[in-house]
Amino acid sequence: MATKKVTVTIPEELLDEIRTDAAERGLSAYVAEALRFKRDRDRLLELVNWLEEEYGPVTEDERAAAIEELEDLDAEHERRRVGGKRNAGEAA
Repeated sequence: MATKKVTVTIPEELLDEIRTDAAERGLSAYVAEALRFKRDRDRLLELVNWLEEEYGPVTEDERAAAIEELEDLDAEHERRRVGGKRNAGEAA
């Protein structure tokens, strides 16, 4: 992927914290990842706003059902992750 050098201004205290957190990855990789995350969240917020304009706001019942479904998916992924490690260990 092509890259381009840019200059940005960041509060000194924030930069000190970021440098500590980004030590092994490097500051550029850390900042690029943070910018991608922010861009993705902005796009998601645009979608949420459009969906709410189109279909109305999400009700508390809908929100609770979605959270429950996500928790179920997370639990299933964790079961598969732990089960996969155990199975891999058994083959060794």
